[in-house]
Amino acid sequence: MAAVLAASITLAVTIGSADLHPLDVWRSIGDHLGLSSSSLSQLRDGIVWELRLPRVLTAAAVGAALAICGAVMQTLTRNPLADPYLLGLSSGASVGAVAVLILGVGRLGLPVAAFAGALLALLVTLALANRRGELAPTRTVLAGLAVSYLCSAATSFIIFWSATGDSYREILSWLLGSLGGASWADAAIVWVAVAAVGAVLVSRSRTLDAFAFGDSTALSLGIEVNRTRWVLLTLVALLTGAAVAVSGAIGFVGLMLPHAVRFVVGSGHRRVLPLSALAGASFMIWADTLARTLFDPRELPVGVVTAFLGAPAFAVLLRRRRVGR
Repeated sequence: MAAVLAASITLAVTIGSADLHPLDVWRSIGDHLGLSSSSLSQLRDGIVWELRLPRVLTAAAVGAALAICGAVMQTLTRNPLADPYLLGLSSGASVGAVAVLILGVGRLGLPVAAFAGALLALLVTLALANRRGELAPTRTVLAGLAVSYLCSAATSFIIFWSATGDSYREILSWLLGSLGGASWADAAIVWVAVAAVGAVLVSRSRTLDAFAFGDSTALSLGIEVNRTRWVLLTLVALLTGAAVAVSGAIGFVGLMLPHAVRFVVGSGHRRVLPLSALAGASFMIWADTLARTLFDPRELPVGVVTAFLGAPAFAVLLRRRRVGR
């Protein structure tokens, strides 16, 4: 999967209106990292380093973040339908991010606002779903849907009340999920979050394995169930906020990719989490590549592409699982 990701990054950078060779990508990278001197023209080097490579790396980081979040949330809530989009985290992050865009605070405030919105949505969802210290899967989904609709209504109200002129188009593109204009700063924000939070979550793989068997089993193994769940879900909210702040709300990645990985390697989180991150990164790279090239020069929101790809693929996975049983 690491080799697939490296190949996906290289090939995705070469695809577009400008004809580039895979070696051009690595020549540009080597030149900017001081590893070699490149013979690329200034224009071709700018296309690689300033335009396409930051966007591709941002897409990879967002895909990895959403896939990790989906895998952890499905385990902690014991609900196979759980993902950042379904449980209201993405919608909550959208409220915070849209408020920042309307106020004109600047892109530096986006990650903080998105994380705050995601965390608040998570708190409300778990408060509604919690019953005598237990999180029932059905109650969790219903609570997440309620919070998601509430946050969507709040976002629509903010846009209706405050957005003017071209800000409507900018916000709509962001809400549908878009990586257009992604910069090195955007890539750095999400990659730092993926590295830091992902490392912590992978280190708690055995704890997540215990949660997969239910709260009673985890408690019998000496795990402080409520405290651990809140800590891990707060980390998920942080990672979701970082991804949503850069890309907008993107569905199906956190729902579909962890299931696909589990079908191949089993349910052990020591394998599921890193492989979900790699699979999510590769998937998002190609989804974004389709979004920017399929109807060139017009560009689709990447959230539309993930929905078109994700819904049929998820249906196939569910059918295969049913046939296997």
